[in-house]
Amino acid sequence: MSKIIWLIVLSGLAFVLGYNLNSNSPTNIESTSNISTKTFNWKMVTTWPPNFPIFQEGIVQMAKDIEVMSNGKLKIQVFAGGELIPSLQTFDAVSQGTVEMGHGAAYYWAGKVPEAQFMSSVPFGMTTKGMNAWLYFGGGLELWQEIYEPFNVIPFPAGNTGIQMGGWFNKKINSIDDLKGLKMRIPGIGGKVLAKAGGTPILLAGGEVYTALERGTIDATEWVGPFHDYRLGLNRAAKYYYYPGWHEPGTSFELIVNTEAWEELPAYLQKIVEIATYSVNQRIYSEMEVRNIETLKEIEDKIEILAFPAEVLSKLKYLTQISLDEEAEKNPKFKKVYHAYKKFQQDNAAWSAISTDAYGKL
Repeated sequence: MSKIIWLIVLSGLAFVLGYNLNSNSPTNIESTSNISTKTFNWKMVTTWPPNFPIFQEGIVQMAKDIEVMSNGKLKIQVFAGGELIPSLQTFDAVSQGTVEMGHGAAYYWAGKVPEAQFMSSVPFGMTTKGMNAWLYFGGGLELWQEIYEPFNVIPFPAGNTGIQMGGWFNKKINSIDDLKGLKMRIPGIGGKVLAKAGGTPILLAGGEVYTALERGTIDATEWVGPFHDYRLGLNRAAKYYYYPGWHEPGTSFELIVNTEAWEELPAYLQKIVEIATYSVNQRIYSEMEVRNIETLKEIEDKIEILAFPAEVLSKLKYLTQISLDEEAEKNPKFKKVYHAYKKFQQDNAAWSAISTDAYGKL
């Protein structure tokens, strides 16, 4: 390689590594002559079962990509939920420095950080398009970093499910009254909304969902979308598959990093991690879309797919507003994030009305 070409390659690499994707401004990094020769061996825990398609597999691939891009300077050993710690202890493990990294969804920590739910998904909230815009360039990520700072954790968007399905039911939902007394596996604010409608929300780990539905311990369950739901066998345990997923219209995942561990990394390795999260964010969402398309074609003639009645969705939206307002009244941090989220959602809706939505009506 000629000297001129080599200089061009190095200049391009310096630009990629030195460009701050969040703030659109250069980041100071070490010159190539001062880059640390230290190798970092990190552990990452996730909330997903071993070999869980798309989610766990995507994060395992991200760890491999980071090792390749860093030329082996940052090696990350990935543990699925339950392999090193229980799934729902991921946030605490990263916060306490037991491990350096974790992957999951922010609404799993609703009991500890209620306002973090906006960084994952809330009922009747933004879809993937809006979430990515808000988090990356609309101020959402800065708020996310602010609310996680007291917990010694730094967050990055790292995947999105897209719009989920409304769930599997063993009876038809013709009116809001059909939700009364319904025992349903549904987490977060969606569960609070169901409770206001007279139902009973139940939180179960993924591995328990099929058995609970089959045995009648629960009457209904939401999970993800056609691909994951069908693999879990939920079509064998319930009669009716409802849409849309009003409770999770665009669920973002997170990569979380222990603050002290992050600050020990040289800047060029920090930038590699940051770029890798951008990559996995797009990878997980894109694969979700393809697998759901394929699975829907496979199963649509085998199951009964139904739309929630407009009256039911209208009532659930009203109860969502009440639930969010109640939480905001008692939690100033929640209120701050809620207002920022709502403002961006309204602005995004105005633009979408004459762009995405208008085009969809052609």
